[in-house]
Amino acid sequence: MKFDRSWCVWRRGELKRPQPAFIARLATGMSPVYPCHVSPAQMRQHPIGTGPFKFVEFRPNEFIKVVKNPHYWKPGRPYLDAIEYTILRNRSTAILAFVAGKYELTFAGTLTIPLTRDLQKQRPDAVCELPPGSVSANLIINREKHPFDDPELRRAMSLAVDRQAFIDILTDGQGSRAAAMQPPPGGQWGMPRDMLDKLPGYEPDIGANREKARGLMKKLGYGPDKHLNIKVTTRDIPPYRDPAVILIDQLKEIFVEGELEPVDTAQWYPKVQRKDYSAALNLTGTLTDDPDAILYENYACGGVGNYNGYCNPEIDRMIEQQSREPDQEKRKRIVWEIERRLVEDDAKPVLYFGRGGNCWDPKLRGLTIMVNSIYNGWRMEDVWLDK
Repeated sequence: MKFDRSWCVWRRGELKRPQPAFIARLATGMSPVYPCHVSPAQMRQHPIGTGPFKFVEFRPNEFIKVVKNPHYWKPGRPYLDAIEYTILRNRSTAILAFVAGKYELTFAGTLTIPLTRDLQKQRPDAVCELPPGSVSANLIINREKHPFDDPELRRAMSLAVDRQAFIDILTDGQGSRAAAMQPPPGGQWGMPRDMLDKLPGYEPDIGANREKARGLMKKLGYGPDKHLNIKVTTRDIPPYRDPAVILIDQLKEIFVEGELEPVDTAQWYPKVQRKDYSAALNLTGTLTDDPDAILYENYACGGVGNYNGYCNPEIDRMIEQQSREPDQEKRKRIVWEIERRLVEDDAKPVLYFGRGGNCWDPKLRGLTIMVNSIYNGWRMEDVWLDK
């Protein structure tokens, strides 16, 4: 492997331990190649990379523009001269713009299942796919902030959740329940349904779960005459706001009064990273369908996506154990045990895995929609326009 002198030197080395998923990890969004001489601050404003397109301009809440990289390593690619990503906060506006021919492709998260059907009625020529969901909505709770530092309060909030209601309302019944990993059929590692149904809060009797939750809340001093008032923070775009509204409604069942706190996209990740929230609705995408990609980032002590600060040394040991295991079936059993313990710890309650459509103009060719990753299908190096 060779790089220009301006880039980091690639050194031959050995891993400190076996890691069967090492190659797959290189395909995630957490393994970028970037120039050492460019500061992180500059990279945020004008990113430089080795991909098929070069950054041109970003206007917050308006658009992102990229152009063809003439020095891309793959001869003849990409086919497109440029791409413009239009940022639209309103889903109806996005659909109308697509129907009017103002752009050729809807981006992931724009279309719910009902909206996909509506779009197809208005644009019968549109090509649409409905892949298995690879993004989960989850509840993150600031464990360092009183009264959320009490595990019984966190358990009560988890028991209040009706996962099937999220699925029925937001995905027309086609979403999925899961513990941590992307569930089948899109994911290969998620816990089987018969095991999932036995976990705390996953039992079908939602009324019984909420009765347990109300008992915990009364024990903590809350009840019909004394509610816990909280803000439920979330990113100010529909895929985040919509489930947050449902979550607030469900928490009312256990004497918790939530107020929606929408946060602009540019401020969202800095806000949760510095733990400037009490309770929040977050989305977690599958980078690659491998436990190392999900567990280390989101559940290990100090993980970059572990926004609520969950930390269990025993879980860390098991994450390391599964990462070393070359036997796929043995590794699955370890992963399922990790998932079970994460649910029992109320580490980061997964509300549901969503599902939605991707639609594009028939002139757009060469697009591959991934079923188990939010990243790997969007390089656009093989996409072209048949005009």
